[in-house]
Amino acid sequence: MIMSKKIVPAARVDEIKEYYFSRKLRELAKLNAQGEDIISLGIGGPDRAPSDEVIATVQREVANPANHSYQPHNGLPELRRGFADWYAEKYGVTLDPDCEIQPLIGSKEGILHLTLTFVNPGDGVLVPDPGYPTYTSVSRLAGAEIFTYDLTEEGGWLPDFDALERLPLDRIKLMWVNYPHMPTGRQATRETFERLIDFGRRHGIVIAHDNPYSFILNRNPQSILQVPGAKDVAVELNSLSKSHNMAGWRVAMAASNPTFISWLLKVKSNIDSGQFKPLMLAAAQALKAPEQWYDDLYEVYAGRRVIAEYIMRELGCTFDPQQRGMFLWGRIPDSVPSGEWLADELFYKAKVFITPGFIFGRNGERYIRISLCAKPEKLQKSLNRIRNYTKSQKNG
Repeated sequence: MIMSKKIVPAARVDEIKEYYFSRKLRELAKLNAQGEDIISLGIGGPDRAPSDEVIATVQREVANPANHSYQPHNGLPELRRGFADWYAEKYGVTLDPDCEIQPLIGSKEGILHLTLTFVNPGDGVLVPDPGYPTYTSVSRLAGAEIFTYDLTEEGGWLPDFDALERLPLDRIKLMWVNYPHMPTGRQATRETFERLIDFGRRHGIVIAHDNPYSFILNRNPQSILQVPGAKDVAVELNSLSKSHNMAGWRVAMAASNPTFISWLLKVKSNIDSGQFKPLMLAAAQALKAPEQWYDDLYEVYAGRRVIAEYIMRELGCTFDPQQRGMFLWGRIPDSVPSGEWLADELFYKAKVFITPGFIFGRNGERYIRISLCAKPEKLQKSLNRIRNYTKSQKNG
């Protein structure tokens, strides 16, 4: 039967591309199924498990027949209190668990829900370049106008506030920031956070701070909510994905003033049906982790980072040794055509997958990123393969 009218997707589908990692990891899986044995140093997915206490909690609670029904959209009180206690202990920030915290099904979900909460079609959104690609794709899905602001190595990967002031700020509703910064690993200064809050307050712009990396290779976790009055204009997203090895569990939070949180809940409650109770109880347990948990986490990534630095040097890349987070960001040599070219060379010739910086924005084109989410033996194997690759290039 011939269709009388062609079916086409919504216009927003043409505004976005398939997520780079979705496409590349599918190719990697296909090649590995054919026996290629490509090592992935691309994505930031922790390869370690949550604590034994967390796993025991979810196992126990799953066995309870009463725990399989729908749950409150604003999450369990135990989880909200857990987040509040965590913020008080780790950041010195006071949050009211009843009205200033909203549990989320991951920060990625939170990015969408925050955008829908504050941005109308046609409104402006400030997105960092380089930055997490989801800030851009979600803004496009919401019909927003995207204004990128440059982060550069010369500028310390921090916002240029003079340049920001020259933008049409009366059209901008939301600004995305992310420190420790992904992909560069730059830690914000207290002055930067203070200037961001002042900027948002003066221009009526919501400052959305995405903060999932503050416990990775970092002895000084920071929150933008440490700035007095920050909750008036800022929303902070945080997550257990990286800090507690719970990426697949999809547990995160948003914190802000009661009005912002109530608006966010209104949007969220019309999109999903809440989280699984055993998962929320286990997450509350994870938030009680002793300091030793964070010390051990630091040591694990510190050991891996040493090998990643050897890989960068073998490739002739330069990098800032003060980077934080679970990646290593490096500038490629001037003789290399592009970060994408180098990533493809390593993917197909050295059988190592690293991330080209262009996927994070124009300012990332001369950079590559190595994930620390691989065991030391895989990192060492990658280093050996890359040494063989660079040797063959010199001899060729």
